[in-house]
Amino acid sequence: MQRDIIKIDEDKCNGCGLCVPNCHEGALQIIDGKVRLVSDLMCDGLGACIGHCPEGAITIDRREAEPYDEVRVMEIMVTKGFNTVVAHLRHLREHNETVFLKQGMGYLIANESILNFMVNDVKNAVHQTTKSSEEAGCNGGCPGSKTVTFDPSEFKMADQQPKGSIQSQLKQWPVQLHLINPGASHFIGSDLLVAADCSAFTLGDFHQNWLKNKTLVIACPKLDQGKEIYLQKFISLIEQAKVNTITVLIMEVPCCGGLLQLVEMAISRAGRKVPVKAVTVSIRGEILSEEWI
Repeated sequence: MQRDIIKIDEDKCNGCGLCVPNCHEGALQIIDGKVRLVSDLMCDGLGACIGHCPEGAITIDRREAEPYDEVRVMEIMVTKGFNTVVAHLRHLREHNETVFLKQGMGYLIANESILNFMVNDVKNAVHQTTKSSEEAGCNGGCPGSKTVTFDPSEFKMADQQPKGSIQSQLKQWPVQLHLINPGASHFIGSDLLVAADCSAFTLGDFHQNWLKNKTLVIACPKLDQGKEIYLQKFISLIEQAKVNTITVLIMEVPCCGGLLQLVEMAISRAGRKVPVKAVTVSIRGEILSEEWI
C-alpha cells in the first residue's frame, strides 16, 4: 500500500538521537552513528520526530509500505519492561483505541511464557481506577466522552451575554478525534473543521471566524498515538457522515503538517471526494496561507 513514511537524509543526520525518544512507536534507532528507520511497520508516517531534528534531516516520503502494526510495536515495548508496557496500553485504553488494545493484550497473552512479568499484573495496572475517578462516575466509561449535540436555542442571545463575554460557537461534544463518534447525527452533511490542538489558543477569532457553523474535531499529529484510528474516522466522516467540506487548520511548525497529510490520505482512500481547505497559522496568530486543495 502507498502511505507516508519518514525519510532520513544521512548526509544531514549527525547522530544526535534527539528524534529517537520522540518516536513513540520505537521505529527509530541509532545504528553506526546515524538514525535509521528500522521498521516500516512501526512508523505511523505523521512525523512526530521531525520537530526534534536540529539538522532538518527528517522529511515525509510517500511510498509503498506495510500498514502500522500494533503487534510489532508491542514486541518492542516488552523489551523496555513492565512500566512501559502498562503506560502504552493504558494510553490506548484512555483514548478508546479498543482494536489496538485488544491486539496488544493478545500479543502478551500469546507470549506470556517468555515475558519477565505476569499478564494479569499488566491487566490490573492498565484497568486500575483511582478513587477520585470512581467518585466522578468515570469507572466503566467517562461521561465526559458522551456524545452531545448542542441546541443553538439554549445559548443566550448576544445582547443577553454578560459584558465582555463572547458566545461559544461549539455545536457538539466531544471534540477530541479519539473520542468522537463519526456516526453522530451532528456530523451528517456538516462542514467539518479539523483543528490542530494549539490553533484555538493562537487565533483570537477562532470561534467567530473559524468554528462558527461547523462541527469540530481536534488532534495533535506530534503527540497523539494510534493514527490508523484517526484515518479510519476521517474515512467514516467522508463516506458515511458525508461531510460537506473539510477545513484543516494547522500551525506553521513542521510536524503539524501531519494532520493535513492524514486528511489527504483519507480522501484518497474514501469512496467520495470532499473539498478540503488548508489553513496555516503562525505561532503569533497570523494566517500564513489559506487555499482549497
